[in-house]
Amino acid sequence: MSNLPELPFSDPVRLHQAGGGVKRRLEPDAAARARIARALDLAALDSFVADMELKPVNEGWRLSGRVIASAVQTCGLTLEPLPVEIDAPFSITLSEAIEPDSDEIVITIDDESPDLIEDGRIDLGQYAVEQLALRLDPFPRKVGAEFVQPEEPAEISPFAVLQALRPKAPPEQG
Repeated sequence: MSNLPELPFSDPVRLHQAGGGVKRRLEPDAAARARIARALDLAALDSFVADMELKPVNEGWRLSGRVIASAVQTCGLTLEPLPVEIDAPFSITLSEAIEPDSDEIVITIDDESPDLIEDGRIDLGQYAVEQLALRLDPFPRKVGAEFVQPEEPAEISPFAVLQALRPKAPPEQG
């Protein structure tokens, strides 16, 4: 059994079945939208559609399309619901992982490097959720909501505390 967490939404495509390309419209049902909402810390995900096209290109594969969603985030300051509408195109380059001839592992960090395809399959559902996540505000805040730093309590002198513990002298009588 795998220790990997269950994906909130999955629609895998095997490259050997993709041939000249694949076009799909992904519309997760209510249960899948609820899983996606939990995974992305959304109050709700009322609708989510991803139009996707996977086609072979010189450098590997190109996954492009559009994500359209109606979601509700929670304002980080007021904790009020914050409706969000997303309609965004995307394009990702993918290439198959090449098995190295040696035991040496080469890691490159480059924004232009393609995503690697593992096990000869591409999970369109996972990419759809990732593209939605990338369009969400990581720190949602209602318009006009401002963080106000609470006042620091005045510093209490340790001598003032001792003074409060000292018994009061009885009033002098004349």
